[in-house]
Amino acid sequence: MPAPVLAEANRSEVPGSYALPLAPFDGRQLPVRMVEGAVEQRAYQLEAPGMTTLAVLAPLRAQIEAAGFTVLMECATRACGGFDFRYGTEVLPEPDMHVDLGDFRFLAAEKEGEAVTVLVSRSALTAYVQITRVSAAPLVSTVAPEGTGPVVDLDIESPRGVDPAPADDSIAAALDSTGSAALEDLVFASGSASLTEGDYASLAAVAAWLKANPTATVALVGHTDASGSLAANIALSERRAKAVAQALIERYGVDRARISAEGVGFLAPRATNQTEEGRQKNRRVEVIVTSTR
Repeated sequence: MPAPVLAEANRSEVPGSYALPLAPFDGRQLPVRMVEGAVEQRAYQLEAPGMTTLAVLAPLRAQIEAAGFTVLMECATRACGGFDFRYGTEVLPEPDMHVDLGDFRFLAAEKEGEAVTVLVSRSALTAYVQITRVSAAPLVSTVAPEGTGPVVDLDIESPRGVDPAPADDSIAAALDSTGSAALEDLVFASGSASLTEGDYASLAAVAAWLKANPTATVALVGHTDASGSLAANIALSERRAKAVAQALIERYGVDRARISAEGVGFLAPRATNQTEEGRQKNRRVEVIVTSTR
């Protein structure tokens, strides 16, 4: 780091996925490419009074290029797309990472099998740096380590890695009666499409309902509040819906063919966007039955 580190935070996901920005927000959408592997995000707070965001980014860029990465894009604030760019890319939540919408810089680079991005912003006395790195993730071994018991070949129809949260009975009742339900307990990091770690009763309920209705299919629909452009919010809401679908597939063994994921941004509010309470209610993922009997 180009200045003393005051604090550090991180999150990792193995295997995981990351929407790698390829260009600034173009007025309609943020061009991205999904990359998969071991995802690690680190946020640093630096003691950097008087340092500009360029002064912070420049030595980091030099290190990235020296490591053999090719810079795909680099932009600053308005040239990136301002608000729409900031909320179209994944950022660790406050207070770990702070982004001043009037002063930030972003860089994306890649080399064979790896991608890295750097987001830099600042407050009056502190610089903030977020580094996201995606590298090749090892496949999970199917061979038992020496000294452990034999590997059990589970029936593919059995749920995998079901977490212990009890199912929410109200969701099954809503799917049977009205064909839709909001997954109220999901928690996403601010501006991010990644589900935070935790047990979600709503996911257990959806998986249980699908198991009880083996011919049914559902759509997961992401919603946002009205902050930012429609295009950026549709992109974010779709990525969140896809993250929920992936959790159902990986944690509960739900058949991928039975789930679709869509995003509608702020086009279907269930509360006013004029208050913070209303905006919180509008940020949600819903499950909708798409099959008929």
